[in-house]
Amino acid sequence: MIKAVVMMLALGAIVGLVLGFAATKFHVEPDHREEELLAMLPGYNCGGCGYPGCSGMAAALADGSGNIDKCKPSKADVKEAIKQYLKDHPKEA
Repeated sequence: MIKAVVMMLALGAIVGLVLGFAATKFHVEPDHREEELLAMLPGYNCGGCGYPGCSGMAAALADGSGNIDKCKPSKADVKEAIKQYLKDHPKEA
């Protein structure tokens, strides 16, 4: 019984160390631009841009495949602010 408990503790410690190492070695910084772009969009989720709501448009803008001019409810000054934001915060390679 004691032998089984010690084996499980040792196995748990080894697996924990491996997972801890993997978490630090393969860590990827999240792209916060999508959240910030979503906050700039009007939030109507109308789908007029061809994306499934504003979150789809924000994701497309963040990865470079979207065009803010397709967003019909956005006002001209908001569109310019988003274009400037995308110029100031380019996608990291």
